Amino acid sequence: MTVNEVVFAPVRKLAEMLRTGYVSPVELTELFLNRLESIGPNYNAVVTLTADRALEEARKAQDEITAGRYLGPLHGVPYGIKDLFATDGIPTSWGSAMFKNQVFDFDSTVAANLKRAGAILCAKLAMVELAGGIKYSQANNTFTGPGINPWGGETWAGGSSSGSGSAVAAGLVPFAIGSETWGSIILPSANCGLSGLRPTYGRVSRHGAMALSWTLDKPGPMCQTADDCGLILEAISGPDGTDIAMTNRPYKYEQLGRETFNIAVLKDATDDIDTEIRDAFIVATEQLGQMATIEEVELPNYPYPAVTSAIFMSESASVLSNFAESQKSGELTAPEMRHGLYARSASLSTDYLRAMRIRKMIAIEMDQLLSKYDALVAPSRPAFAYPLDGDWHSIRSRDVVGAMGNAAGLPAISVPSGFSKDGLPAGIVFIGRAYEENRILAVANSYQSMTGWHNQHPNVPESDINSEAPHD
Repeated sequence: MTVNEVVFAPVRKLAEMLRTGYVSPVELTELFLNRLESIGPNYNAVVTLTADRALEEARKAQDEITAGRYLGPLHGVPYGIKDLFATDGIPTSWGSAMFKNQVFDFDSTVAANLKRAGAILCAKLAMVELAGGIKYSQANNTFTGPGINPWGGETWAGGSSSGSGSAVAAGLVPFAIGSETWGSIILPSANCGLSGLRPTYGRVSRHGAMALSWTLDKPGPMCQTADDCGLILEAISGPDGTDIAMTNRPYKYEQLGRETFNIAVLKDATDDIDTEIRDAFIVATEQLGQMATIEEVELPNYPYPAVTSAIFMSESASVLSNFAESQKSGELTAPEMRHGLYARSASLSTDYLRAMRIRKMIAIEMDQLLSKYDALVAPSRPAFAYPLDGDWHSIRSRDVVGAMGNAAGLPAISVPSGFSKDGLPAGIVFIGRAYEENRILAVANSYQSMTGWHNQHPNVPESDINSEAPHD
């Protein structure tokens, strides 16, 4: 088995390799640690390599598996986590040089749950400064450098989970944890050709994660396949008694055996999007027609971007108010971020309250609409990955589906659906009713079994090609 066959293997396949002893947790961890250290700088993907913790956890996993105490599909599998989540004794920078030495003495719930499942933390991954809590419009928005897309070295990986996207796409880790407030999982997953799952709001605890918007923040997995996303979500979900937004609804990933689905396609899904994105989506819907009944639908008539923006700007201004008062914003990396907090702190409370009222109506009407279908599908993003020197902020105003899904707290999974003529990935997103992740995962799994886009990976550096695989 070659290096690429190992490092781009789905979690389920790695789990079988580990369970049967084809590769040991220590061997696998050392392989990914080497890639993170040698290849990670090519993409500005890594903030902190957690080698000591990783090797300690790998030796423990190896002893447990050898003794027959197998914990499940994540046991011995390395991963990376967005540097927004606290990890005991390891710096958590929130993407900012001002906090690069910030250390917490506990693990966030997500990290603790993954440790309990036997997963091995190998790296804290780069992110947009303060999770994009202050308006930014270009890729150079973090002290670790712009997140570089492995599919195109002159394009942006996406944000704010930039490092999570590029690390998984480049085979630096089998999976990573990101977080989404408004597009921060779906965007980098689409840009980097990954399967990225935004869970239902309240499904995964934010305890130990930097807050950005109390009613929008959602941690979630970024993986090679939709199936991987289900495995990871099961491990990280569930109430922990610390996040008051959590709902007491345990999640069990089930691979639903379905031959046909009912899918809704937005009537205007191909309006105001790039031509090649439109073409890829049309082909994808034709492929979906082989496994599903498809109906065109229209979204209820609401100003989705305006609603989500009002909530995001008001809550982030409140969350970051102490930072604004510290007068340290001049130390932020992106120049346009240095004054953004002052502007949004002037947001009207009436706008926020109006947005919250409209949001409830959106949630009710979308639940009624989605009750008839297994998933609503649309292009993941209206454009391909932007150039590193481009001004991409205007794309958010075109992301109506992302604004709707985040406002209503709905689960969604983006999976690869083709490529541009320049070799950049396109994505298709499947959106479902609240707490019905298994239904959208079933649709996404079926789509991936038909298409195989997720089996294509970017070219790896020469130094990686010459590395040794755990076994030959």
